Amino acid sequence: MNRLLFLLLIFGVSCTDKVAQEDLLHLNGYWEIQEVEFPNGNKKEYPMNTVVDYIEFKENNGFRKKMVPRFDGTFETSDDAEPFNIVQENGVFYLRYENPLSEWQERLLSLTEDSFSVENPEGILYRFKRFEPIKLD
Repeated sequence: MNRLLFLLLIFGVSCTDKVAQEDLLHLNGYWEIQEVEFPNGNKKEYPMNTVVDYIEFKENNGFRKKMVPRFDGTFETSDDAEPFNIVQENGVFYLRYENPLSEWQERLLSLTEDSFSVENPEGILYRFKRFEPIKLD
């Protein structure tokens, strides 16, 4: 029985999706938070968002800024943006942020054209989905 559990664990770990360098360009664009999962297993879902993140990334450097979508398809924003760079350590990508007040990083767990997830050092998992504007006819 223990061998079976061990084999299942090895199989599960080996089948996880790794983020590849060429996938990083998927970060570009508008994203909305979908869910936050805390280390204790509690989750907070976000069925609607009034603010989305805009990420622009090129050659391991980028920025992230908060945007407020408007019904006419435009966005309101301030000039504030959080610059970041992406570093790879032991096959894992990290988004590293630094400003005059703070430094932090997020581990990039998954990334596709339509979703991504990151985990901060406190073990809080953030899941994002590609933002799609509400279309009014």
